[in-house]
Amino acid sequence: QVQLVESGGGLVQAGGSLRLSCVASGNIFSHAVMGWYRQAPGKQREVVAYISSGGSTSYADSVKGRFFISRDNAKNTVYLQMNSLKPEDTAIYYCNTQDSDSTWFWGQGTQVTVST
Repeated sequence: QVQLVESGGGLVQAGGSLRLSCVASGNIFSHAVMGWYRQAPGKQREVVAYISSGGSTSYADSVKGRFFISRDNAKNTVYLQMNSLKPEDTAIYYCNTQDSDSTWFWGQGTQVTVST
């Protein structure tokens, strides 16, 4: 089992910034990819960004140049720096990763609300 706890969400005005954190514990696979997803009301969950254990990153087109993912392997933590936020970024943000058996786990999510 892997436990993931996200934090850092909140209410911010358009153009503002937030930094999300996700701490992993339990049967962590040290070489696992860690990712951020989001789900807006009435929409399917979508990938936002993910990062390999070596630091390679990938982003959804909608957030490229505005969001930046990073990780601290020593702290088992993944971050999502979100800049130039838009109302359409409003969603619940989830992090995920795998354990050593390649089973995927999700956090409980953190709400991000961007006002106009």
